[in-house]
This record gives sequence, C-alpha cells and structure tokens, in this order.
Amino acid sequence: MPEPKHPEIDDLLRENRSFPPPAGLAASANVRDPGVYEKAASDPETFWAGFARELDWYTPWTRVLDWQPPHARWFLGGTLNACVNCVDRHLDGPRRDKPAIVWEGEPGDSRTLTYADLHREVSTFASVLKGLGVRRGDRVALYMPLVPELAIAMLACARIGAVHSVVFGGFSAESLRGRINDAQATVLVTADGGWRRGSVVPLKQMADEALGGTPSIRHVVVVRRTGGSEAPVRMSRGRDHWYHELMQEASAECEPERMDAEDMLYVLYTSGTTGKPKGIVHTTGGYLTQVYATTKWVFDLKDDDVYWCTADIGWVTGHSYVVYGPLANGATVVMYEGAPDWPGRDRFWDIVERLKVTIFYTAPTAIRAFMRWGDQWPGKHNLGSLRLLGSVGEPINPEAWIWYHRHIGGDRCPIVDTWWQTETGAIMITPLPGLTHTKPGSATRAFPGISAEIRTSEGAPVEVGGGLLALTRPWPSMLRGIYGDPERYVSQYWSRWTNDVYFTGDGAKRDGSGFFWLLGRVDDVLNVAGHRIGTMEVESALVDHPQVAEAAVVGRAHEIKGQALAAFVTVKEGTPTSDALVAELKAHVAKKIGVVARPDDIIFAADLPKTRSGKIMRRLLRDIAEGKTVGDTTTLADPAVVAKLKDQYRSVEE
Repeated sequence: MPEPKHPEIDDLLRENRSFPPPAGLAASANVRDPGVYEKAASDPETFWAGFARELDWYTPWTRVLDWQPPHARWFLGGTLNACVNCVDRHLDGPRRDKPAIVWEGEPGDSRTLTYADLHREVSTFASVLKGLGVRRGDRVALYMPLVPELAIAMLACARIGAVHSVVFGGFSAESLRGRINDAQATVLVTADGGWRRGSVVPLKQMADEALGGTPSIRHVVVVRRTGGSEAPVRMSRGRDHWYHELMQEASAECEPERMDAEDMLYVLYTSGTTGKPKGIVHTTGGYLTQVYATTKWVFDLKDDDVYWCTADIGWVTGHSYVVYGPLANGATVVMYEGAPDWPGRDRFWDIVERLKVTIFYTAPTAIRAFMRWGDQWPGKHNLGSLRLLGSVGEPINPEAWIWYHRHIGGDRCPIVDTWWQTETGAIMITPLPGLTHTKPGSATRAFPGISAEIRTSEGAPVEVGGGLLALTRPWPSMLRGIYGDPERYVSQYWSRWTNDVYFTGDGAKRDGSGFFWLLGRVDDVLNVAGHRIGTMEVESALVDHPQVAEAAVVGRAHEIKGQALAAFVTVKEGTPTSDALVAELKAHVAKKIGVVARPDDIIFAADLPKTRSGKIMRRLLRDIAEGKTVGDTTTLADPAVVAKLKDQYRSVEE
C-alpha cells in the first residue's frame, strides 16, 4: 500500500492559529495537570485501573491486563454489570431524581426519564426479554428509531447478560437480514416506524421483509412510535408482540447478571473491504472503563451539565457517547429523533436554547451543512448555555472548525476534535479541554494511556510528517474480535507490521509539536457523512442489478459529506442507458444496503481502466471523480479508456 498522498495537508501543518483553554474552564477542569500524559505513559495499567475503580464491581480483578498479541484481556477475574453501572448505582443519592434522558421527537413530542424512571423501564424490559426466552449470551437485534426504548433495550440486554446488536434504522431490509443471520439473533426489537423530515420510515415493514430469511428469530417486539397511521403494521400471531403490552405484564424487578469483565457486551457491524460487514465484538469491563474515562475527561463532564451527542445510536458513537459513557457518569443526556433541518434549519439551535445544552458533540458533515445554510439560523437563538463543543466521525477542516467555534461556540467554547473508530470503542486522539492549546483541524494528542504513532508502509516510525496511523499498545476498549471470524480479526488489524501493532486503516500526519492531523481512510472503506461504507459493498449491490455487468466505486470530495460515492458502471450488452436507469440503480443500492450508501454519481462506461492482468485501476477513477490530473496510465491494457471516462464524467457534472 503506498503512502497516502494529501498535498493539501501541508497547508494544515502550517496552521498557526492556536486557541488556549478558556481561563474559567481550565481552572475547574476535571484534568488540569499536564503531567498526566507522562504518568499514564510510564504505567498505563495503573492509569486505567484508576478509572476502573470508579466503577462498581461485584468482584475485583486479580490482574489488569493479559496481553498475548494480538489478543488482550483486561481486568481478569473481575465481575460487574454494565447496566448496574449506568443505572442502579445512581439511585442511592440525589441522582435518583435527576433527568437521565431528555428526549424530543421530530414532531415535537417529548419525554424525560429520571434515573429512577430509567431503572424501572430497563428492569421491566429485562423481565420481558427473559420471558421471551432470552438467556445470558443470546444475541438480540435492535432496529429502531432514536427513541428512549432503544437505550432501554440495550441496557436491558446488558442487565441479563444478553448481547445486543444494534442495526442503524437507515439500513435496508437486506442489510438487517444479513446482520441478524451473522449474529444468529433470537429476538428482534423494532418499531412500527420512526419520523424523518416529516415522513414515517416504515421500520416494521422493512423488518418483515428481512425476517423472511432469518431462521434464528423466535420473537419480534414492536414499539408503537407512529401509531401505524402512515405505515400500516402487520403483526404475525405468536411471533410479534407489542412492546407496551409486554411491559404492562412484566415484573419491574429483574436481578442483574454478574458478568465477567471479558464477557461480550455487544456486537456492532461495520463496513469492510471485502463486501461483507464485520461484527465488531466489545466486552464489558475494559469497554466500560474507557468510555467512562473519556466521557469524564474529554467533555469535562460536571454533574449539572446537559449533554447532547447528536449521533444515532445505530453507530458506535451512539453506543459509547449517548448511552454507556454518559450514563455511567450519571449525566443528563439529550436525545433527538429527527433531522437537523426539520421543520426549520434551526432545529438543533432551538433545542440547545430550550434545553440549555452545555456540551454539544456532532459531526463535521453536520457542521458543514450548518455553514452552508447560513449564519442566520444559529444567530436566531441564544446559545449562551454552551460551554464545550465536540467533533466526531471524520477529520474536520479548519474553515468548518473556525465557523463552529465562532457561530456556535461564541468564540468562548473549546472544541474537542476526537478521533476513534468502531473498533477502538472509545476516543483515542483528542484535546483535553482544560490543558490543550487547540489548532483548527487537528485532533491534537493521544488520550493519556494511549500510544499512537505515524508509520511508513514498511513500519518505520515517522516523528514529523505523514504516513499510516498505528496504535502500539493495547487499550481497554479495544475490539476483542470479529464475531465468528477470528482469522479475519488478525489479518484485518494485526498483520500489517507485527502482531502487537494495530493498523487503523487511516492516514495521518504529525507536526513539529506532536499534534496529529487525520487524513481519513487509506483502504477501500469510505467515510460518507460520518458513515463507514465499503466500496465493495456498493459494487456488489450494483452488480446484483440484472442490467449491470461490472461496477467500480470510488470516493470524491464533497462539500458537505466529506466524501461522496461515484460509481462507474458497465451495463450488459444491449441495455440502453438513461436517466431512468441511473435513478433505478441508485434506488437499488439504497434497497440493498441503505440510503446512506446511495451513490451521488453514476457514470456509464463502455469499459473500465484495467491493467493487462484485468485489475481495475481505481486510483485513476478517483482522479477522474476528483477532477485531478490523471496519473500514470502506462500499465493499462487500453489507455484510451481514461480519456473517454473523463469526457463522460465532465458531461455528467454539467
């Protein structure tokens, strides 16, 4: 794999704007000692054990870490329960009646659950799951809108030792079916629908389509969200059950399971380069320790904060920083179901103002959309309650960083630009708001206790400059495997250099002050609006269409999404190309994978640029899609193909 080429990053490395921590925040920050980095580096096991002791354990661990590369076990012998740490332990004291979840639906309906309310709801649904035959170690699939019942279901699974697998509600029936079958889930929890931009997403209908080929599913629990008025709901007798009816009949008492620190907590599927999503496995003790620690330190979380991470729980950000991290800290968490521009483009800022949000964590994709919509929308609202801003999901460009700082943070809020992955489980590279002088566009330094470096393709460390981002020491929230595929776990992440160094798949550079500048993926997984999408998945979906012979998908820069998908498609002989076929292929991909994977551009090609051995030269297609000078074509079987594609792509854009 060649070194990532990003000449534009050279301008970032010359970024001379620096923003010190606000004096008031720095004086009261949860971490104020700059020596914490050195202390953590000198004895990382003691560092992480300190955070673990702030959680509630049934049985203390006998050993912090057992590292048999590339396999790690953290807090050996310790037993705990993630649900107890997120809910029960807050009941003995003032947090009992503190709001845990403040939820707002897109139509404007709202609910507030205190920690006592959350305990009752979670315990009751845990009893429901047990009544449906769910036992410790069973997998439960969750396919839901962003409603409190999704967090309740996750925590209920954790309470009884079941493994949850959340599938993003924007994914297609086929994507849901594949994830259910891979995990061999026995129960599906879904909803009649969910609201998005004023319309109902018919989740139960899509679930029914998926369930036609899921032999492991015994029961389906359906949350009544929309009432079925716009998306009629069909209930299968004996299999399907209404959530509210089961809850009325179940006990509100459910004793939590004592889980080993290394017992599986959840499986979350993420895109891979092979076309088949990977089931990333996270366990209990180490994962909970690191999401607890990073929530507390990165967001400088205080007991009176109102915290809002805008991520959907279907993504890892929602797992770690909507549910487990904030609730383990006893936070008040805002959840919003719908789109940021419904019914107006100030919906987010209206929520911030009304709920007096103090910490706001969102994606660069959203920030760039806010910029494009105009300063007037946040300008209509008093955002003075905000004291800290965060960014997650992809690298943030300096222009968006500055706009965010000025128009949302009022030039007073520090920005924590965070880098991490589904596989890492928790934040890995980030500023600490009470310590770090931030630079627009840089995620700054590795979190204390994390060891990250830049390496060449051959594995040589790069002190200043660019290369591949590597993690050189195990961390508590690290993935423990790929569900059902141990060989892929090793080959995907631990075979690039040596088996004790994790290859992140991301390119990065480091400047003279040691700050990291993330560049995005260097493999065939693209980051589209914060969603990881495998190009092979999209290519497979396109070729599945009866009129497509071949397809190659690449990413191109996009003003809002960061990256957009461009698909070069060869149709079968005799098939006429048309705008109607373009629309049909886009809809086909959306049906096979989900709307997040729908290509922005489809270019019909008589042939694709290939080497004499038949390999598609995707780097040339990327050059065409980006409008760049096309690279070396001497290895192509037919160099004239490139010129034809350039002309076709130009005509599509026009």
